[in-house]
Amino acid sequence: MKLSERKFGELEGQVVTEFCLENDHGVRVRALDYGGIVTETWVPDAKGDFVNVSLGFATLDEYLAHSPYFGALVGRVAGRIGDARFELDGKTYQLEKNEGENILHGGPDNFSKRMWDAERLETADEIGVVFSLTSPDGDNGFPGNLDVRVTYTLNNANEWRIKYEAKSDAATVFNPTNHVYFNLTGDVEKLVLDQELQMRSSRFVALDAASIPTGELVDVTGTVFDFREPRALRDGATSEHPQNVIIKNGYDHAFVLEHEAGEPDARLVDPDSGRVVEMRTDCDSVVVYTGNQLSGKFAIDGVAVPKYAGVTMETQGLPDSMNHEGFGSAVIQKDELFESETVFTFKTL
Repeated sequence: MKLSERKFGELEGQVVTEFCLENDHGVRVRALDYGGIVTETWVPDAKGDFVNVSLGFATLDEYLAHSPYFGALVGRVAGRIGDARFELDGKTYQLEKNEGENILHGGPDNFSKRMWDAERLETADEIGVVFSLTSPDGDNGFPGNLDVRVTYTLNNANEWRIKYEAKSDAATVFNPTNHVYFNLTGDVEKLVLDQELQMRSSRFVALDAASIPTGELVDVTGTVFDFREPRALRDGATSEHPQNVIIKNGYDHAFVLEHEAGEPDARLVDPDSGRVVEMRTDCDSVVVYTGNQLSGKFAIDGVAVPKYAGVTMETQGLPDSMNHEGFGSAVIQKDELFESETVFTFKTL
């Protein structure tokens, strides 16, 4: 296995480095110390032909100019928090709004827009990079000085592993994710709608018109939200179900996961190329987003990025949990170690 690095750009006089993790089979994951952004993910099809299956830009300037969260670490809290506020230990915290009256992905200057410290990791079984930063008390309104470590590793089982760790000097909330968009065709002009998703989930989180959770967990039975058997993503884009229509025709919903030992929580397949990515996580939910708001305003390799150009599997606790009963807890207490892990495994049919 090989771990290499190159200069990707400069930000305010600081060099931005791109790390390349490559295993013995030629699978490659490239990531920046700016935003923890995964820029490329190279995997083979059933014939052995390699392409990049994740959306990303070729230059730092493009990442600075556009904010689709391609491949980025987001936090402190992934997703939206209604009215950009929550209560903790009897105190109300008002957060920095960056989407109307709400906060999205941790606020205007969230983890995806920060320089992370980076340390190489090389063992007999895996290679990787450890990204770390300190989010200060009051950062975008969140309490506590929070030390965060996120480790990306790649091994010869074609597993890209993301491990999250954090500790705060005061009670706070923390619910991170990685916002990688997959398109298993490797061609941004080919939409993901014919790719098939299967998930262990019988409930999803209903959203209001501002994409804020209503607090209702909806049974997927008899709807296009039922992925317990493989389903083409196109079903959500063409559905007249109010929950598909409300988010611009498609999916942008958290699905409650029902973990089964030894089995993937989700499986995305491109029938044409035979490429498969399986996801396993210890998180309570995964947000599936089909790029409904991509609109051709920016390009990848000269190609305007269309609606449905990629699909995310953003593993996390249920969104806006601090404002809804029965959604679990994003709270970490003072000096409590937060740990979570998600693994994407690349296979072929």
